[in-house]
Amino acid sequence: MLTWKDVIHYAVSGNPTPDRRVEKTEAEWKDILSPEQFRITRQKGTESPHSGALCSIYEAGKYACICCGTPLFDSTIKFDSGTGWPSFTQPIEANAIKYKKDGSYGMVRVEVMCNTCDAHLGHVFPDGPEPTGLRYCINSESMELLKEAKVNE
Repeated sequence: MLTWKDVIHYAVSGNPTPDRRVEKTEAEWKDILSPEQFRITRQKGTESPHSGALCSIYEAGKYACICCGTPLFDSTIKFDSGTGWPSFTQPIEANAIKYKKDGSYGMVRVEVMCNTCDAHLGHVFPDGPEPTGLRYCINSESMELLKEAKVNE
């Protein structure tokens, strides 16, 4: 289970090695992403609070990177943070997320990206619920929900 200390360590000293890498040109990303997905994931944009389609969805499944399909978060660790963005307490695997110190907008934060393709996802904060105390605040446009098939239908 990752802690804030682990997040800071990764942001300062280097990230875990991803299982695979996906690299494309800017033109290739533009071909497969909507303009809003491209703005958020490739240009480090942010969607308006409470505007994302995944903000209030709590169906069973896995949240995957919209760019490369890498599973990032499980629905079982999603929670309503009241911030207006989907929030999670842990990544699905320790090496799914890449961390980077972000000094934009006159504050210091920790940016989170897909460790497979470097897509900007959002930020992580140390004000989440126990037991981790982490709040991964993620843009809906940077993910897709892969719903679990219902058993015994």
